[in-house]
Formats: sequence, structure tokens, C-alpha cells
Amino acid sequence: MLKTQRDPGVPNVRNLKSPHWRRWLGPEHRCLEAITAFAEPVKGGNQWFGPADPGITMFFAGIEICGWRSVRKLKHGETEDDLFAFLTCPPNAEVAAVHPKAMPVILTSPEEWQAWSSVPVETATNCKGP
Repeated sequence: MLKTQRDPGVPNVRNLKSPHWRRWLGPEHRCLEAITAFAEPVKGGNQWFGPADPGITMFFAGIEICGWRSVRKLKHGETEDDLFAFLTCPPNAEVAAVHPKAMPVILTSPEEWQAWSSVPVETATNCKGP
């Protein structure tokens, strides 16, 4: 019976128009995840990507859901967890060479941080929305 209830989660938000994400797109569920670099898996390890200016402050645009109850692993049964997912976008040239499908949305300015944290999702993402 638990097999049909398993919810392993989805860490990448690739389609903001998906019904799966709509309920979490309001500012109350958005967060900024501080990063210094990120990696994409390659044969034999990871390919790391970071800023040309090591002093730049960067964040992933993320969605956070606190206290989500689900069966993430069958052996643990139902648990209550704080979950995080990050938005993705088409890759830039450097990332596309390793991962042609997508890369994380990286915010680097106070204006971007404020927009992601507060304005309607259509404005924050420059998309037409659901």
C-alpha cells in the first residue's frame, strides 16, 4: 500500500506552468539559497561552475515547503520534512556543453533578490505564468 503513496520529491522546477508547482509559486514559499558554485555530474565526477568574480554574492531562486508530510522512503514510512527545490532555465554556453537541458536560475543583484522574494511570479520570472 505504501508504494502508491511514495513521494520522492522533485528538486528542479523546470516548468512554472505545471500544475505541480502552481500552489507553491507565491512569495510565501519562495526562498533564496546562497551558493558559491554548482556542479553538474560528468563521467568520473562533477563539473563545477562558479562566477568569474569570486567576490560576487549568488543565490539559487528556490521554493521552500516547510512541514510537508509524505512517504519519501518506504523504509521510513510517513515523515514530516522541510523541502526545497530550485528553478531552472535554459543553460548558458558554458553549462550547455555539459548539461544542454537546463541550469539553475542564479540571482546576483539585490534587485533580483527582492523581485524573486516579493513580486508576482510572472514578473519575477519574466514569463507569462500559468
